[in-house]
Amino acid sequence: MPLQLAYAADFPSIADTVFILPAGTRELSVETAADLPAPVRQYVAEQLAADVKLIRINQYSHHHYYVVAEEKKTAALSAEALRKSGHQLHALVKQDKVKELFVQDLTETGALYLAEGLALSAYQFTGYKTDEKSKQAPHLQRLTLVGASVTAEQVQELEGVLAGVYLARDLVNAPQNKLNATQFAEQMEAAGADAGFHVEVLDLVRIEALRMGGLLAVNQGSPEPPTFTIMEYKPATATNQQPIVLVGKGVVYDTGGLSLKPTAGGMDTMKCDMAGGAAVVGTLYALAKNQVPLHVIGLVPATDNRPGGMAFAPGDVITMYSGLTVEVLNTDAEGRLLLADALAFAKKYNPELVLDFATLTGSAARAIGKEGIVCMGTADEETLSALKQAGHRTHERLVEFPLWDEYADHIKSDLADINNLGKAEAGAISAGKFLERFTEGYPWVHFDIAAPAFLAAPDSYRGKGGTGTAVRLTYEFLKSKV
Repeated sequence: MPLQLAYAADFPSIADTVFILPAGTRELSVETAADLPAPVRQYVAEQLAADVKLIRINQYSHHHYYVVAEEKKTAALSAEALRKSGHQLHALVKQDKVKELFVQDLTETGALYLAEGLALSAYQFTGYKTDEKSKQAPHLQRLTLVGASVTAEQVQELEGVLAGVYLARDLVNAPQNKLNATQFAEQMEAAGADAGFHVEVLDLVRIEALRMGGLLAVNQGSPEPPTFTIMEYKPATATNQQPIVLVGKGVVYDTGGLSLKPTAGGMDTMKCDMAGGAAVVGTLYALAKNQVPLHVIGLVPATDNRPGGMAFAPGDVITMYSGLTVEVLNTDAEGRLLLADALAFAKKYNPELVLDFATLTGSAARAIGKEGIVCMGTADEETLSALKQAGHRTHERLVEFPLWDEYADHIKSDLADINNLGKAEAGAISAGKFLERFTEGYPWVHFDIAAPAFLAAPDSYRGKGGTGTAVRLTYEFLKSKV
C-alpha cells in the first residue's frame, strides 16, 4: 500500500510531528516546543548549538522530530538536502513504528521537499516473497502536511508525481518472467484506465504490417511476441497545438542476443532494460493524475532480446520503419533499433517536441556515473536550458553531450546506410548520432539513463533497484510549459 499524502490546517496536540527549522536555528519557539519539559528543551537547544541537523525526542505518547534546513549554494541544492533529510527521517520513523506523521514547516519552502524524500524512501517492492512478515504493510501509512506553507493542491500534485515514480519503479523491479512485452503492454493499459489516458497496443501482425524492421529484428530470437504501445493523454484543456511525444525503450530483458552479455555483472540485472518505457508511462500517469493541461503521447516498443531460434546476427542488414537500412555489427546494441522505429513513427503526429528515454549505453554510465543523465539532441537552446533547469530542481541533473557532424563517421557502413555500433570512444554519442538519423522533421532530445535507472546498492531516497529516474524531471519540465 503506497504512502498516502494529505493536507491539514493544523496538527493535533498529541501527534508524531516533524518540525522543519530554518538554517541557523539555535533554540525552539513556543510553537515547536509547547509540550516539551524544560530539560528537554535545553537538550534540543544543545543539539542545535552542536549543529545537529536531525533530532528525535520520544514523548512516549508521541514523538517530535526536528530537521534543520541547510543553506546550500543554490535553492535547488537546499531542496535536495531536505529530500535527503527526509530519507534520514524515514529511518527514525520506521524504528519508532510511526503510522501517521505530521509535517510542520517553519521555513515556508521545505515541506514538499522533505515529504518527497521521505515518501520516496518509504517505497517498497515486496516482490514475490511468501512469508507473512514481508507481506505486512509498512508502519508509516500517512504523511500529513500542515500549515500555511503548503496548500492542499500542492500536496495532491506531489502525490500524483510520486504515484508515477512508484509505477515506474514497480515495472523496472518486476522480473522478465512476470513482465514480458505483452504483460508490459497490459500494465500500461491498466495505468491508462486508472489515470485517464487512452492506450492502444499494436500486436505482432500490426507491427509486421508497419514494417518496423528494428523492433522485429530484435524480437526474432524471442519465444514471446513484441508489442508497440501508444499512449495518448489529451485533455480538453490542453494548451499545446502540437503534441509532445515521449518515446521509451522497452527491452524487458536483454541477454545481448548472439552478442551475449557476460552473466556476472552484465545479464543478471537486465530486467531493467525497459526503464525508459517505464519512465514514459510513469510520466503520463503523473500528468493524467494531476490533470496537467498538455497533449502528450507516449510510444513504447517492447520485446526481449534473446539468442534463440532465428535470432538476428552480427552482419545482418535490416530495413527500418523509416526505410533506412542498418548493418548490425552487434546484437547487444539493440535498444537503438527499437527506438529508431518509434522515433520515425513519431513523425506522423507532427510533434512540437520528441523526448526519448533509454538505458542505452555503458558509455554514458562510465562517463558520468549514477549521479546524472546524459542528454543530447536537436532541440533549441531554450528547450535544452529548460530541461537542464528542471533537472536541477528535481536533482535528476543533465549533462549535455555534443552531436557534432564528425560523429556521423562513427556509424558509417560499407553495406548499408548506417551501422548500429560506433567506435570504442564516444559510444553514448554514436548511439545518439544513430538515433538522430530517424528524427527528421521535429526537434528531439535523447536521454541515456543507463546508470541511474537501476541501482545495485541503496542510495538515499532513490533506494535500491528501480529508481523511477526521469519521471520527476520530465513532469517538472512539461509542467513548466503550461
